[in-house]
Amino acid sequence: MISRMVPLAMMVLAACGSGGSSSVPQLDATLSRSEARQFFGAETSGSGGNGEAIGFYSNGCVAGAEQLAESGPTWQAMRLSRNRNWGHPEMIDYLEGLSAQVARNTSWPGLYIGDISQPRGGPMLTGHASHQVGLDADIWMYPPTRLDLSVQEREDLSSISVRSQRGAWINDNWTADHAEVLRLAATDPRVARIFVTTGVKVWLCRNVAGDRSWLGRIRPAAGHHYHFHVRLNCPEGDRTCRNQPMPQGDGCAEAEARAAAILNPPPPGPPNNDPPEERPPSGNRVALSQIPQQCLSLISGLN
Repeated sequence: MISRMVPLAMMVLAACGSGGSSSVPQLDATLSRSEARQFFGAETSGSGGNGEAIGFYSNGCVAGAEQLAESGPTWQAMRLSRNRNWGHPEMIDYLEGLSAQVARNTSWPGLYIGDISQPRGGPMLTGHASHQVGLDADIWMYPPTRLDLSVQEREDLSSISVRSQRGAWINDNWTADHAEVLRLAATDPRVARIFVTTGVKVWLCRNVAGDRSWLGRIRPAAGHHYHFHVRLNCPEGDRTCRNQPMPQGDGCAEAEARAAAILNPPPPGPPNNDPPEERPPSGNRVALSQIPQQCLSLISGLN
């Protein structure tokens, strides 16, 4: 990830294994300020070449992405109009394998899979701040009823929420099979973390018996009650991919505290007049000058 602005006209970096141009395109001052999402959101196909995650989950791209088949024996990709069923080959392999495990070990016939990444990753026109390097995927909480949905049915169908009490607890949609799906998802060693609504994490911490080693990968995050969000570690050999540091411990005490704060919000503290902490550029509003330089070679309009 680029931590400061660099004159791109002076940068000529090899796009190592990126499947794009052999050098980084030069940008003029106007292009440098342009939002990267306008370019990555316009790509309709992958770059070809070997799979490589470049940069960070919220500021990067993916070379050699593969498209998850719209339908498989144990999955269906949802919201096909978004063209976000692309991912790093490692993620596609993970999703296909996980859906088969779910079909074998639960009452679910498989999985409904939501957004993964755009064809070349990068920031999206709408929605997610992350999902940029092909290593994030949303999986619906809705237990599939059929795996032969039409394209239009996949546009119209909505997932279900599993939260109650503003996210501090689960509701009657939550089942033991949901817990088993998450266990199967989290026990793959490629997984870095899985984001869920706070109440799901609390339920798991209070109810999981036996092997609890996978619980540390389940982390609470706002908004993740219609789906859970799987994030994989950077694949070995993807040299410019940056992992997200993992907190220590199982996270159960922190989840309980988070739920308590939802139910009983603390009074507002004194105003914080400190200047905001400087952070590297990230999210879906980054400019072309702020993305990893190798990503420029993946934009077809610049080559």
